[in-house]
Amino acid sequence: MKRILIILIASSSLFPQGSMFKQFSNSFADIAENVNESVVTITTTNTVTMDEDVQNFYRYWGRSIPEEFESKSLGSGVIVDEDNAYIVTNHHVIFDERSEKPVDQIMVELMDKRVFEATVVGLDKGTDLAVLQIQAENIKAVPIGDSELVRVGEWVLAIGSPFSANLSHTVTAGIISAMGRNNVMRGSDTYQNFIQTDAAINPGNSGGALLNMSGELIGINAAIASGSGRSNAGIGFAIPSSIVTKVMNDLISKGYVVRSFLGIYMQDINEDLYETMDLKSRKGTIVSDIVEGSPAEKSGLESGDVITNFEGKEITNGAALKNLVSSASPGQKITLTISRDGKVQDIDVVLEERAGVEMASSSNNVYDEFGLSVLDISEDLIEQYDIQRPMNSDIQGVVVVDIEEGGIAEESGMLEGDLITRIGRQKISNLKMFKDEISEYEEDKKILFLVKRGNASRFLTLRR
Repeated sequence: MKRILIILIASSSLFPQGSMFKQFSNSFADIAENVNESVVTITTTNTVTMDEDVQNFYRYWGRSIPEEFESKSLGSGVIVDEDNAYIVTNHHVIFDERSEKPVDQIMVELMDKRVFEATVVGLDKGTDLAVLQIQAENIKAVPIGDSELVRVGEWVLAIGSPFSANLSHTVTAGIISAMGRNNVMRGSDTYQNFIQTDAAINPGNSGGALLNMSGELIGINAAIASGSGRSNAGIGFAIPSSIVTKVMNDLISKGYVVRSFLGIYMQDINEDLYETMDLKSRKGTIVSDIVEGSPAEKSGLESGDVITNFEGKEITNGAALKNLVSSASPGQKITLTISRDGKVQDIDVVLEERAGVEMASSSNNVYDEFGLSVLDISEDLIEQYDIQRPMNSDIQGVVVVDIEEGGIAEESGMLEGDLITRIGRQKISNLKMFKDEISEYEEDKKILFLVKRGNASRFLTLRR
């Protein structure tokens, strides 16, 4: 009798446990069904020109190789705006580092097998993000969650196209392994604050979705850590949705990412610095130098200061401070908590906008119908193309940064470095105005451009 009672008790305890596992499994399935159609497969095609030295090497040994060949690659993307058909993916998925420009062709395949050619709305190498647009209807955007609320240990799902388009919409599960990972990507001009997960992420998953258990996008899958570099080893990284949202909105509205500038050189605290500087903590970042004329200099920051807090948020290292500064709004007054000569104090700093082409690594403002690329004015572009400043006023317009050989723009006489100041009767002051004005003209219509070159301006006509 006692044995029967024990079996009955054990059996009864398994029923609710089995029900719980089934409910958990159903949650995964529900999320996959609901979000799968918001994830897309991206196939890129690019023409690669073989280096002449490589060709000569093969010719020397009696072999010939083609001067050009087509290169194809695979990635993933996530629909974030169903009305405008905007898609977020990784910068490295659609950008060719060798030619330093976007790939020749980007094709997007939806879950229902519809295929569209995509155009690039904007790129940001610093965060490894890009925004694409397709001409599609009856699509579904993924709801965007708040990555600031994510906790280590939470369950997550990853969706993408690992290894092959035939494996599109592969769903994998795991947990959040860590938050705030940096030094994952190489380069000093990168902004890294990755979510680490053990959900299987493989080549081809780049640009795909990382989802919480509410089916919300909390990250864009970007990188893996692997001994071979070719397959998952339980360590994957995703760009948090908080960064994705800001970069996406800036690229869509401005064509580049607005970032703030503090103006310091900094270094993390190692054991030697901790001991020799007699510091109280190993957290924070040390100011090693101040940029002349920067917000940091104006605020009174000094070399040797240890920055420990940004607006009340603890600073663990230099990467954390860099991300917080870049995400703040230019003109914003922020408070830094520092340690100077063993004394803790607060310093107020008014941040400024970071200037230069590093704000946006590139922007595919390439109009194939014209064969030219344009960018907003920046100090770097002014210096690069020796653009003349008008008396008593700011420079207005967009700068021609690339001309396609044999294209309409080249045939009209337009040159790289020209400043486009007017389209028709409308003065142009930025990239958005340029795009908006171009869109007003119908096919096969002549468009009048006013172009400034040196101290002189001239009218050029391009047919759309």
